[in-house]
Amino acid sequence: MTMRPKQMAAKFKISASTIRNYEAIGLIPPAERSSNGYRIYTDQHEAYLSCIQAMAPAFGMEVTAEVLRCLHRGKPNDAMWIIRGKEVVLFEEKEKLDKLIQDIRIYANENKSAYAEKAFNINEASKLTQAPKSAIRYWEQMGYVRADRDPDNRYRQFNESHLLKIRLIQTLQSSVYSEDTVHFRQAIVAAEHTDLQGILNVAENIRTYLDKVIESQLCGISYLHHLIQFGKDSIFDGVRIIQPNQNEHDD
Repeated sequence: MTMRPKQMAAKFKISASTIRNYEAIGLIPPAERSSNGYRIYTDQHEAYLSCIQAMAPAFGMEVTAEVLRCLHRGKPNDAMWIIRGKEVVLFEEKEKLDKLIQDIRIYANENKSAYAEKAFNINEASKLTQAPKSAIRYWEQMGYVRADRDPDNRYRQFNESHLLKIRLIQTLQSSVYSEDTVHFRQAIVAAEHTDLQGILNVAENIRTYLDKVIESQLCGISYLHHLIQFGKDSIFDGVRIIQPNQNEHDD
């Protein structure tokens, strides 16, 4: 099957210029050319575009591009290992979030913590949460967390509830940008560190979101697998001209 640019664009509900841009930056193979120089797209291009649209929401466009370029270089195994690494990161984030939710519930319901009455400076807060000091300062500047101040020296002071909120902010650091992640960040800003129930609600909503992300990742992986199998069943060796012609045109 072959398609002209406008036909392929309509099929994927994108513009023909977007497809040409994907071609220019190496996300899809170069288009074949008809006798009069018009671009012609094939089943292979359709497989690539399907993979992009399935993978980008789950893994982000940067990772998707890296994976597809691995395929162009004839290194499908490298592409698969990149994706497996992202799956591992998501699993680790889920595990950390599950532990955070458990800790918030304990702290909120029983008000028990080994550090409940203790104030931490930024060095201690960084060590306990494994968040860089620069990140904590930035999050404070952005309003995600509002540290208390030592009345004598005005140094930042963090208590256990501050640390819980810092850990919550960290759960979104590797997430693909989306309307959902923007909403979660806004919810974190709006939640006071003393409002543990509010923080818990945000954490539980993010946990539900991660379940959707893993499903989206599996969908993207299925399209990647199809594309890899497609590559095994066909040989691509650059631009194959259907009928050579000196004149080149675009739709």
